[in-house]
Amino acid sequence: MKRWMGVALLLWACGVSAQTLRWASQGDPQTMDPHSQNESLTNMVNGQVYERLTNRDAKLALVPGLAASWSQTGPLTWRFKLRPGVRFHDGTPLTADDVVFSIQRAQAPTSLIAVYANAVGTPRRVDDLTVDFQLTVFNPIFLQHIDQLWIMSRKWSEAHRVTKPLDFKNKEEAFTSLNANGTGPYMLASRQPGIRTVLKRNPNWWGKFQGNVQEVIYTPVATDATRLAALVSGEIDFVLDPAPRDVARLRHTAGVKVIEGPENRLVFIGMDQSRDQLLYGKVPGDKNPFKDVRVRRALYQAIDVEALKAKLMSGLSVPTGSLTPSGNASFDDAALQTRLPYDLAAARKLLADAGFANGFEVTLDCPNNRYINDEEICTALAAMWAQLKVKVRVNAMPRALYFPKLEKYDTSLYLYGWGGSVTDAEAILTPLWRNRGAKGVGLYNFGGYRNDKADALAAQSSVEPDAAKREQQIRGALAALREQVNVIPLHRQVVPWAARQNVTVVHRPDNWLEVAWVQISR
Repeated sequence: MKRWMGVALLLWACGVSAQTLRWASQGDPQTMDPHSQNESLTNMVNGQVYERLTNRDAKLALVPGLAASWSQTGPLTWRFKLRPGVRFHDGTPLTADDVVFSIQRAQAPTSLIAVYANAVGTPRRVDDLTVDFQLTVFNPIFLQHIDQLWIMSRKWSEAHRVTKPLDFKNKEEAFTSLNANGTGPYMLASRQPGIRTVLKRNPNWWGKFQGNVQEVIYTPVATDATRLAALVSGEIDFVLDPAPRDVARLRHTAGVKVIEGPENRLVFIGMDQSRDQLLYGKVPGDKNPFKDVRVRRALYQAIDVEALKAKLMSGLSVPTGSLTPSGNASFDDAALQTRLPYDLAAARKLLADAGFANGFEVTLDCPNNRYINDEEICTALAAMWAQLKVKVRVNAMPRALYFPKLEKYDTSLYLYGWGGSVTDAEAILTPLWRNRGAKGVGLYNFGGYRNDKADALAAQSSVEPDAAKREQQIRGALAALREQVNVIPLHRQVVPWAARQNVTVVHRPDNWLEVAWVQISR
């Protein structure tokens, strides 16, 4: 209650206008540096301020953004023509120099989007409004990678000594922690981490507003019940992540509406398969049980994913055995989508065969404000695995602590999710499922496993120009990963949003709120 009173006072103190969008979710953006982190809420808030060369429409099709047009001038070359007259929020004109600078900045080691930036090759200024990209190898989803890269002002970045992305995992602070200067429809007015973030409409934006929002007040509200109460009372206009258990009630609540749809996001379990001993566990013989595929398969087959869907997710999940956020990325192939059967007897036998009939102890790291019911999922899994005599301690924490922990590979067992606007398998194969390597390859392979067969096929698919050959390479890589159970897939999220009846929003499959499309009637 005290937390909610604080939220209400903050909103009142802001002098909320009729065209102010009061928005809440359980977490908070991690940083205002658009190249430092790659997390959905952080990207979403930054994405109202910063823009890319391309953009997405309501159905996720690529459309012109800061680039008015582009063309592939050869197998390894692309040319982009920038919009004339675009200015950053500080009045500085956008030029090709800013694009070249931004791509190079995004390629830096401290950037968590380096894997995408490296994939677009070397940018080169042709003239003030023209940029060429030179690749060393063919990139079958070049435009999808370009669409992940935010454009910053070179002059502003140099003036504030932020020419490199801040090192978030090591708690670096920089001017970009709390400040921003983009070209987008909204300008950052104020930033108080963990309290509120305020955006103001950019009166000089080059684009066309489809909505009427003049101001955005984003407030992180950690407790599900508090967010719900704020929405129902009218103190909040929009909630990105209502708890699934509350959705049925919200459908019958006066003044409120639910907007929902499937998200391109896979939620899964990862396991440390690189170390000889677990960092966080107690195992007979001090072994690492996750190095044994029988143990990994046993944990998989002890998960009653349909029970998770019915009892915990209230039906708002799509159980899958796929290793891609979108079914399109695995070609809707049943052989790549079907889960291993839930079978406790088989799971117990697998553990016994691996020498762990009496189980072991391990810590499961989990966020508590990132995915739908994330901590609750971890608690439910711990109970299921207890039936194998595997004692699991759930270590739940806010995303601001959780992601840096994983980025340091400081984990033995963890819950994670991956998704976004790209439905091609490349979006998950290179950053997550490949062996750890240079230039962002396998950067998010927090389990540190090696699957050389999958890695080789995935590497080939990243540069294969023949669509038929590439499909077979992707299928082979996914099949090899499934065979070794390097990760345990759970489900794809079905994401409900909740809003006041007078608020019109567009629900995209990448769970992205585009504020410039929001209409508020009073």
